[in-house]
Amino acid sequence: MVFKNRTARSRFTAGSGSGDEASYIRLFEEARPRLLGIAYRILGSRAEAEDAVQDTFLRWQAANIESIESPGAWLTTACTRRAIDMLRASYRSRVDYVGTWLPEPVQTFIDSGTVAQMELSSSLSTAFLLMLERLTPRERAAYLLHEIFEMSYADVAASLDMNEPACRKLVSRAKSRIGDNQVRYQPSAERQEELLAAFEDAIRTGQPGSLTTMLASDVRLTADGGGKVATVTEILEGDMVLAFLTERLSEWWVAYDRSFTDLNGSRGLVLREGERIVATVSFAYDAADRIKDIFIMRNPDKLDGLGEIRIH
Repeated sequence: MVFKNRTARSRFTAGSGSGDEASYIRLFEEARPRLLGIAYRILGSRAEAEDAVQDTFLRWQAANIESIESPGAWLTTACTRRAIDMLRASYRSRVDYVGTWLPEPVQTFIDSGTVAQMELSSSLSTAFLLMLERLTPRERAAYLLHEIFEMSYADVAASLDMNEPACRKLVSRAKSRIGDNQVRYQPSAERQEELLAAFEDAIRTGQPGSLTTMLASDVRLTADGGGKVATVTEILEGDMVLAFLTERLSEWWVAYDRSFTDLNGSRGLVLREGERIVATVSFAYDAADRIKDIFIMRNPDKLDGLGEIRIH
């Protein structure tokens, strides 16, 4: 990534050589995917997460690096606190949001052969990010740092500038507010491909086909147009979902090019009109490997920067 502000001069250490400065920049770049992952999960926005990471870099440039015992912990703390401040401001701005708000989609690379990576990727899902909306900014940060990034309570408390007992209570309260509703469950990659193919076939032909048996009885469809483009503003449920897919979307999306890709940790669909991305589709699943939620992003502001990124 090209840094947004090249005018800020580094003052890492007095008398530092270019080699020292390069090593500090390398430390930051090694931490970038983790910082971006933390910020994105806190904010639900790739653009805002990148801003949080950029602000962290500028603070890193201005810091007295020789006095920092643990660069990784320092960067995590700085980025987390910045993301929390941005989330509070973001909540205030959503009061005037038109229609249903969904997290900004990200295109991710998934190493399906690594269990730890699959676990981490599942916490990028739209369903999981929506579940985190139940939490306060500090609850959200504490829960993510401890439960997803496996930081100790002592380290989380230090990052949030609080004592450890209070941090434990914060995480416990977050867990109780979230509950155990299996939103991070993902079928095998092969099953995801099968479900996605059935969805695409129903859109292409206007016939439900095998998708009928692949949808949960209480399936929901949520779309985010941000008031910028036409889309459904209410959440559709049950039989209304299949009817909408085959009778409406099949007609509206007939001219779009469609391709499969990894979105928010699982297989999804990208629709294009020429070179322009006009929509993404991602899913949440139940324990029977059926689609229980369909998330459609149509807001052009949230699709503008869609591309593959390194995010942990």
